[in-house]
Amino acid sequence: MIQLDDRGLLPAIVQDAVSDRVLMHAYMNAEALKRTLAGPDAWFYSRSRQKLWHKGETSGNFLKVVQVEHDCDSDTILVKVNPSGSACHTGSESCFDSGVMNKDSLNVEDISNNLGPGILTELIDVIKQRSNDKPEGSYTVELLKEGTGRVAQKIVEEAGETAIASVNQTLDDVANEMGDLLYHCMVLLVSLGMPAEQIWAVLAKRRG
Repeated sequence: MIQLDDRGLLPAIVQDAVSDRVLMHAYMNAEALKRTLAGPDAWFYSRSRQKLWHKGETSGNFLKVVQVEHDCDSDTILVKVNPSGSACHTGSESCFDSGVMNKDSLNVEDISNNLGPGILTELIDVIKQRSNDKPEGSYTVELLKEGTGRVAQKIVEEAGETAIASVNQTLDDVANEMGDLLYHCMVLLVSLGMPAEQIWAVLAKRRG
């Protein structure tokens, strides 16, 4: 029996059936798994949009299912596919094209310096770039098109999920849900045309 997590989701690793290269990582719910097994394309569940996701429906980059396997604990699946285009929303063949990490290049101090409020500023810059460039298949672009009201609704949803996670789930789950919440808050700033510095100023004033 396949084991879904307490959110009803199942991690799915997608691999090129010919080259064996890992293309992406996503999640499925029961319905997405059912549709994937029925073929011919891979389906997933979008946690940010909270709905089924037919990979390639917008971009045309479908993933034709060749084989589906589960791991020894039956709580993760491997989906072997023949991709009809790039698997990553950036246009790359794989979502794992960012670079290679090893113990020599890993600098804990550098990582620590990149954490904290500075990452929110970087996130806003990325959201603004998405808004300007409007890449096909971008969730950020779709969300901004739906308007401020929809973004505000997502913030309410993500706040609720964060609260639930804080009571019923692990700290990693809380971190993931809070990350989603902060992301949607940053999208709201861009949607309103509001500078983040206005928020920082309020926090600094309260701190003083």
